[in-house]
Amino acid sequence: MRGARAARLAAEALAFLAALLAAPRAEALWHALFPEVARPTFQQDSWFLLLGWHLVLSLGAVGLAAVIGIPAGILATRPAGRRMRPLLDAIFSLAQGIPPVAAVALALPLLGFGAAPTLLALVLYAALPVLRATVSGLDSVPAGALEAARGLGFSPWQRLRDVELPLARPVLLVGMRLALTLSVATTAVGAVAGARCLGTPIVTGLANANPSYVLQGAIFTAWLALLLDRALGLLGAPSPEASSSPGSGGAQP
Repeated sequence: MRGARAARLAAEALAFLAALLAAPRAEALWHALFPEVARPTFQQDSWFLLLGWHLVLSLGAVGLAAVIGIPAGILATRPAGRRMRPLLDAIFSLAQGIPPVAAVALALPLLGFGAAPTLLALVLYAALPVLRATVSGLDSVPAGALEAARGLGFSPWQRLRDVELPLARPVLLVGMRLALTLSVATTAVGAVAGARCLGTPIVTGLANANPSYVLQGAIFTAWLALLLDRALGLLGAPSPEASSSPGSGGAQP
């Protein structure tokens, strides 16, 4: 049931926040795991501050990728833009093909250290799955639904808004989930350019040969990616009303 999934997700989110709160006080645990490290607990920054910046960067990048990728996908499925589909796919594939570290390094002379080069790299990385999900979702809209909309006198814009995008929503959400997971995981690379995020302990640990810091940053980054992926999955799940409607196969009251 959707309510049970939401409750479980809320419990996991609370456990994540509790782990962040306890992280600076868990020196005994990390010292047991890494007895050779003199300072095994990362305490240079607040974990909640790092989490906040990580969310701003990753969610902001996915939002910008959606602003770029969804219109491009719509264009590629319109009669006037179908010829541009291979070109658009090639451009977005090339953008994602640039390693995030390289994209950050190339942007540093223009944008300087901090969040800006990281955000650019994340948008380049997340736009492709959004584009492809948009194209796949719109291409999967049944021809009968489009014919019915034309018969009702819908304009092309009304067909897109009221028929195509709602029917393409499940596929589009799959692409958004993939983009978000990639963005959350890749945001950690931004710490190389001085962006404060959950990758900061990883870079600090690598610079100081401290594997404890690296593991702490990696755990919280992966955990956050999992939580956000499940949250988007919950948004894409069918509502109880839809699953119990006639013809849907759900149980009737």
